[in-house]
Amino acid sequence: MLSHELGHATDGEQAMSPLRAGTSASRGSSVLVEIQAADPISRAGLVHQLLQHPAIRLAAEHTPPPARAAAVAVVLVDVVDGPAVEAMRRLSQERAGRVVLVAGRLGEVGALDVVECGVAVVLWRRQADAEQLARGVLAAARGNRELPSDLLNQVIAEVGRVRRGGVADCPATDAPEQLTEREADILRMVADGLDTAQIAARMAYSERTIKNILAGLTSRFQLRNRAHAVAYALRAGHI
Repeated sequence: MLSHELGHATDGEQAMSPLRAGTSASRGSSVLVEIQAADPISRAGLVHQLLQHPAIRLAAEHTPPPARAAAVAVVLVDVVDGPAVEAMRRLSQERAGRVVLVAGRLGEVGALDVVECGVAVVLWRRQADAEQLARGVLAAARGNRELPSDLLNQVIAEVGRVRRGGVADCPATDAPEQLTEREADILRMVADGLDTAQIAARMAYSERTIKNILAGLTSRFQLRNRAHAVAYALRAGHI
């Protein structure tokens, strides 16, 4: 289990966390979060930051399996290496993708490996303040996918190298259906680093429409998230 690999909370932290969370948010309206970190000091920092948000409460260490599967997992690692990617893949499958990865840096793995392991949100540790963490958790709980712009740029660069090498390993590449012109335009803007609001403004659509279009194409081509969609479109020559 990933929790065994990355560590658990101390009993003192668990006693404090539910009490503080309960004072600011009702259990019915809050997002349940399980934190997994390599050491108690790192975990304590995540606890302190996440409990500042009224819609977040923390799961105790021995939460029953069904409740754990329903929770958003926030995982902190210093270096994203091969074993960490495999652990993320297993955890993402257990949590239906509701995983927030807080990472110090990439190790020997590529950006595409991180994208394709299925995590919902990636945050760099140096940027993961209370606001960013809470936003990432709530995004994962809603089923949204978010990546830092520099990681997305690395994905695009890796895909470019793959295309120049003549390798097309995206499972959806052979699908007969093509992207629509509107979908391709949106993915070009995602690749350029624009967020949903900026894309909506450029295309004179609502943000909900842009989200629906992206959700539709990721579902149709069986893609995991926006970065995976950009990678697919680049590999297939659509953008």
